[in-house]
Amino acid sequence: MALAPSAASSTDPSPVEGEGGHIDAPELRLFVMALFFIFGGITSLNDVIIPKLKELFTLNYMQAMLVQSAFFAAYFIVSIPGAALVKRVGYMRGAVIGLLTMMAGCLLFIPASASATFGVFLLALFVLASGVTIVQVVTNPLITLLGAPQSASSRLTFAQAFNSLGTTIFPYFGAIVILGSLATVSASQLSGAALDAYRVAETQAVVRAYIGLAVALLLIAGVVWMNRNRLKGERHEGGSALKSLDLLTRPRFAFGAACIFLYVGAEVSIGSMIVNYLKQAHVLGLDEQSAGKLIPLYWGGALVGRFVGSAVLRMVSPGKVLASSAVGAILLILLSANSTGALAGYALLAIGLTNSIMFPTIFSLACEGLGKRAADGSGVICVAIVGGAVIPPLTGGLADSTGSLAIALALPAACYGVIALFGLYARRRVAAA
Repeated sequence: MALAPSAASSTDPSPVEGEGGHIDAPELRLFVMALFFIFGGITSLNDVIIPKLKELFTLNYMQAMLVQSAFFAAYFIVSIPGAALVKRVGYMRGAVIGLLTMMAGCLLFIPASASATFGVFLLALFVLASGVTIVQVVTNPLITLLGAPQSASSRLTFAQAFNSLGTTIFPYFGAIVILGSLATVSASQLSGAALDAYRVAETQAVVRAYIGLAVALLLIAGVVWMNRNRLKGERHEGGSALKSLDLLTRPRFAFGAACIFLYVGAEVSIGSMIVNYLKQAHVLGLDEQSAGKLIPLYWGGALVGRFVGSAVLRMVSPGKVLASSAVGAILLILLSANSTGALAGYALLAIGLTNSIMFPTIFSLACEGLGKRAADGSGVICVAIVGGAVIPPLTGGLADSTGSLAIALALPAACYGVIALFGLYARRRVAAA
């Protein structure tokens, strides 16, 4: 059933579904990669927002991490309804809705600043993340359909490299715009009307940054809307949103969804502890700012690894590459936890390189063979991203109870162990349904 009605004539060169269920639309790959860049960059801005809001609202660490909770909660709540929406209106219209929702979330930072209320900031982040979720529900299956099925893992990995490019660039400029205005006075020194006025004034930097993003998102949504009928051969299987959960009865898909949960949890856990880990006297003994400057090495490794991995995945079985990468992450964790100095520090940062191909490869292996149910699969997979809100607190609790960040790395290592098993399990291709 074609869900995206086309106004094109029979002579219009709109892409159509080709053999093997893929859509012949190579010119749209650049558009999809741009979306990966945008939502990756916006997601990474949370790392800049957290210290800003932590100071302004005198939050403890757990309270400040509600920024991540509000953001990742959207994946859990919106992914399946988002998949149903995409099935109903089509990929391109779904992307427009997602982009406009992201824009609305950005604009909500205006009342959040005016009210100087932390809860309103969390609401703005949730709405923003809801739009990101819808866009991700569109982009993950769409990039796999825009070409031959046998190279789906390679294309998705290459597109994810643009996601990593966004996570590298956005925080740098976000730090200049958002954190550059931090005043010399602290919110903890103020109270009453003076505190409210300080919060409103200081959050204006946040507002300016997100208004700029809102304008950019509106322009992009306009471009996508003008091309809304480009996917002439698009088809989706009908059914209710909850019906997509029956995909979890397929062992391969269920295993893959679980691995997405574990991967995102492990990646966020390690990223969250980098500064504290490198500050330890027996590792690098750095101050907080110097340790923070090394974080780009972690995400930069993922960026480089995705470009390299997209080529490797064209020559080597994706399952074998995934298993090898996961084993590599475990070995780096063991090396870091059982060594000192630069070796311990840089071994931890190098895990970013092994992380690089994991998400796109797990996704494509899990969804392989879903055919017209690709949007359903993407929705369920996106729900599993909530692992980023679950595994990190457990890792932190392990560090608290043992008094050792090195021991706490055992939990991410266990996550990678399960991922390695999935790579071996899914190393053989399956036919489209």
